[in-house]
Amino acid sequence: MTTTDGSSPLDVEIGALTGGSADLAQYAGKAVLIVNVASKCGLTPQYNGLEKLQERYAERGFTVLGVPCNQFLGQEPGSAEEIAEFCSATYGVTFPLTEKVEVNGEGRHALYERLVDVADAEGHSGDIRWNFEKFLIGRDGAVVARFSPQTEPESDEVVTAVESALG
Repeated sequence: MTTTDGSSPLDVEIGALTGGSADLAQYAGKAVLIVNVASKCGLTPQYNGLEKLQERYAERGFTVLGVPCNQFLGQEPGSAEEIAEFCSATYGVTFPLTEKVEVNGEGRHALYERLVDVADAEGHSGDIRWNFEKFLIGRDGAVVARFSPQTEPESDEVVTAVESALG
């Protein structure tokens, strides 16, 4: 699955959580799980599973990329510093985080413009439904899978897709 215009989501620019560029081009040739994250959501404990995926597959050319978003009931209200501290102190997050962005609506970030047309296993495409919706980008830069917010990061479905993307 590629984006509707054949471009890669990794071709866009997005800032890092702590300032500067997140430089998505550095992930070319890697598998990337892009997840819109939030610190005050019922699904926030998924950070544990995301970090376990990061630890398990990083040496094989994989990374999780957390994208903070405050569009769902204001569940990511913190500043960049507060988000970084929460993720590190509470969940031991080592994977990169981008700046806080909008994933839906007129202010939707270009990264998500390139993701939302891809359907998940249930056929859902379009707007992000909630925090922790996941998109797996293959080594070739194409979107290879989309997972609902409720799909746990360490589920068989996600792990199988990651292993397949890593080859």
